[in-house]
Amino acid sequence: MFASRFRRAVIAAALSCAAAAGTAAETVLTVLTHSSFSASKEVLAVFEAETGARLRFVEGGDAGETLGKAILSKGNPFADVIFGIDSTFLGRALAADIFEPLGIPVPPTIPADLRLDPTSRLAPVDVGYVCLNADKAWFMSRGLALPARLEDLVLPVNRGLLVVEDPAASSPGLAFLLATIARFGETGDYPWQRFWRDLRANDVLVAGGWSDAYYNEFSATGSGRRPLVVSYATSPAAELFYAAEPKPKESPTVALVSDGAFRQVEFAGVLKGTRQPDLARRFVAFLLSRRFQEDIPLQMWMHPADSGARLPEVFIRFAAVPARPAILDPALIDARRDEWTREWTRIVLK
Repeated sequence: MFASRFRRAVIAAALSCAAAAGTAAETVLTVLTHSSFSASKEVLAVFEAETGARLRFVEGGDAGETLGKAILSKGNPFADVIFGIDSTFLGRALAADIFEPLGIPVPPTIPADLRLDPTSRLAPVDVGYVCLNADKAWFMSRGLALPARLEDLVLPVNRGLLVVEDPAASSPGLAFLLATIARFGETGDYPWQRFWRDLRANDVLVAGGWSDAYYNEFSATGSGRRPLVVSYATSPAAELFYAAEPKPKESPTVALVSDGAFRQVEFAGVLKGTRQPDLARRFVAFLLSRRFQEDIPLQMWMHPADSGARLPEVFIRFAAVPARPAILDPALIDARRDEWTREWTRIVLK
């Protein structure tokens, strides 16, 4: 997410260092990741030093695209390990039968409610929350209250203030759609379809992806005019972390996590057909290690799956954790995702 400007340089540096020390006969472990993967070169170097292997990362696009590439290479994978399958694609991933059994211990400090794979082929690595983010100064300067509930977004006072991402093309966009489905349901007096009709009538703006929504349309980060955006609960912490010196004492944005925050869990697994399954399992175990888990917050701006991992101060103060996040069964998401996305498109875009 926010580390995107540094991600390629960091990974390239890690690979360059490893390559310089390697030989023609070196062992290479290929890891397929989504485009938001990032890790400190010092942390990656620990695994390489312990195993004598060189890590090679292949970027697969967003979570859905990455999984699709793994499925297309089923039986003869071009990578050994995959990282970044999130809980919205978990059902599809398991049904594709592209993973070896992990057979590694999961640390007891990784909560049971994150271990969503009953077959133990995918291990939870990190967790994040998609939610509304608000431009604090914009609301304060106008004497307006921040939305406290999703229903507040359709009030006349909030007309034209919100930008969301297209769930057909964006992971946070899909997560926010799922949050509204979990919140309003499909029956009753106010189902999710009616909520989105009301949002459309209240001049919601749909962006193609997170970067466009956050950097081009959100008023707190550039020239945008919308003070509400669908982003992550960690976004305010990242805003403060990357702020120019002298850094402000408070983040210019706030995550609204009291209603409509959707939990995303990201997983890693060993691809079936790898020629080095033991080394691949060792890398997945490394992703679950305390050393890697504590590297996650300031690299990928996600919470480590390990509840015992130390968090940086900026995370503790500014990365909100919702008390009651929206959660849907991965099997239900897999069964209805395409149908829900098509219905959303018909309601909001056509």
